[in-house]
Amino acid sequence: MDVASPPVSIGPDVAVVRPSRTVLRLLLHAAWVLALAVVTELRVGRFGFHPSDQGFILAQAWRVLHGEVPHSDIISARPLGSAYLHVVDFVVPGPLFFVSSVLSMLEIILATIAFAVLVTRRRVRDWGPGLTGLTAAAALLNLNAFPLMAWHTIDGIFLTACGAWALDSGLRNGKAWPRRLGLVLLGASVFVKQSFAPVPLIALCWLLLHPSLREGAFRTGRWWARLAWDLPALGAFLLFYLGIVTLDGGLGAMAEQLTGGLPAYGQRLLGLWLDNPGTLLRPPVRGLTFFAIAGLLLALLGFFRERVGFAGAVFARLLLLAGVAVVVGTVVDGHFTGASRWADVLWWILGVALLVNWAATRRFPKMGTLVFATGFMTSLSWGNDTPTLFTGTLALTAILELSDALPPLPEPPRRIRLAGATAMGLVAVLASGWAVIAHHDEAAYLDMAREKLTGDLGTVTPSMRGIRTNPGTYTYISQIHDCVTRFPAGRTAILPDNPFAYPAFGLRNPFPLEWPLPLEIVADAPQRMLATADELNRDGDYLVLFQTVSMPTLAKGGPVPAEVTGDTPIFDYLGLENALRSRLTGQTVTCGSFIGKWMPHP
Repeated sequence: MDVASPPVSIGPDVAVVRPSRTVLRLLLHAAWVLALAVVTELRVGRFGFHPSDQGFILAQAWRVLHGEVPHSDIISARPLGSAYLHVVDFVVPGPLFFVSSVLSMLEIILATIAFAVLVTRRRVRDWGPGLTGLTAAAALLNLNAFPLMAWHTIDGIFLTACGAWALDSGLRNGKAWPRRLGLVLLGASVFVKQSFAPVPLIALCWLLLHPSLREGAFRTGRWWARLAWDLPALGAFLLFYLGIVTLDGGLGAMAEQLTGGLPAYGQRLLGLWLDNPGTLLRPPVRGLTFFAIAGLLLALLGFFRERVGFAGAVFARLLLLAGVAVVVGTVVDGHFTGASRWADVLWWILGVALLVNWAATRRFPKMGTLVFATGFMTSLSWGNDTPTLFTGTLALTAILELSDALPPLPEPPRRIRLAGATAMGLVAVLASGWAVIAHHDEAAYLDMAREKLTGDLGTVTPSMRGIRTNPGTYTYISQIHDCVTRFPAGRTAILPDNPFAYPAFGLRNPFPLEWPLPLEIVADAPQRMLATADELNRDGDYLVLFQTVSMPTLAKGGPVPAEVTGDTPIFDYLGLENALRSRLTGQTVTCGSFIGKWMPHP
């Protein structure tokens, strides 16, 4: 696809660009990346809040920041690499939750850029307005209806994309530091979520089989010396993480916790049409059928590109437009909802595009395949088992792979190309931005429409300045603040669905779980939770609050009672909260909609 930018040379010799112009271009790109992240948070991310998962990763980072050790002090069904990564959220000046959301959007944008660089083989500084606009639009589509928050899947995509970008750059240019930086990032990806376990293996194969390192490799001591530094870089985070856990005696607990969760195999994604081929004729999956037909014709034209002539090249571009229409139609028909399976359809569409590209160009599309594999890894989830957080990159890569398969055609004058690319990029950004804003305004994630988000959480705690939510959730969070103020304690827990409260109010949770969801309760979690209750009874100085309002009630705006009695039923998933309530010997207190057990400092 012509985006008014020259392709990057893949050899060691690159065109000389004036340093001043290079710096200006890089500054312009940095400016739009930062502006897009901040504007997205100001217009979309800060509207809507839910007390459960929108503080989950920050709560784990808060514990790590205070010296707690994964799997020994913190029970987790996943490695806690994200907790270490998001310590930086507490360092950047500004309201914690606002800053964290901006940083998460920066991750999404940078990951989208990284994959676009890998697929197009074009350096960012050489991008024109077309590719820049398409990439910005893809980043917004990657966000789609997802809440703008710290999350381990976003971290995994970010580490994979940026690690691959750095590794590829280092291998092509023969520079050690970007190669090893890429290896460090790729090696860390598996420690944010097990679903990214293939990434270090891909990195290792990439490192060993790359032409720049393979030629004459086993005949040179220099190759072995370089490998002796590269492999520790790939395993750097492994050594760091296992070292901390092992020194604290938690290696056995780590193995038990990480293997004790419910596995995910991507059955829903892989079975999109394989389970029932008849769905290929019904929406939304039939878009895959139309795309496959256009792709097959395009592959034939590409395969015989020397013979098709001018008419065939024009027809190929009409087929490309048909493929783009199918991709856009899939996005529009999906309405950003997981139930519509739109992300699954886009993943399969990319698979078809890769085959088309391979057949037409006779080159295996390695970077597009990496995107395809990352989409599969993204779908391995309990709550969102679809590559929804990757839809923009899937769509963009499918279009780029198709465009790369086009037979040659004389290019129009540069002015026309530049004008067309600018218009294309601008339309893509405006359309995707409008779609994201409209969806979030209609109903924020687990919250209400924008006009009903009248509660400013910055009036409750400075760490949430700028975040707006519905009156019911605002009342609920205000009650937590009132409770921890009225009943001060050195250790405070708010169970079960309130991990946000610990970093938001600066609380220290004595229990080894921030969010005791049924799927998060692995290994010996119930026994350790009850044992912690016994320790609290012995030592005192604690407050444990139990919620009586469910999360679905808050998502609808309430009602949240102003006061409850001591015998009001509490919200409980598996009986654990009621067991803790019975076990704790502190005095029973009530505060707003919460019931608590409080034992002040002796």
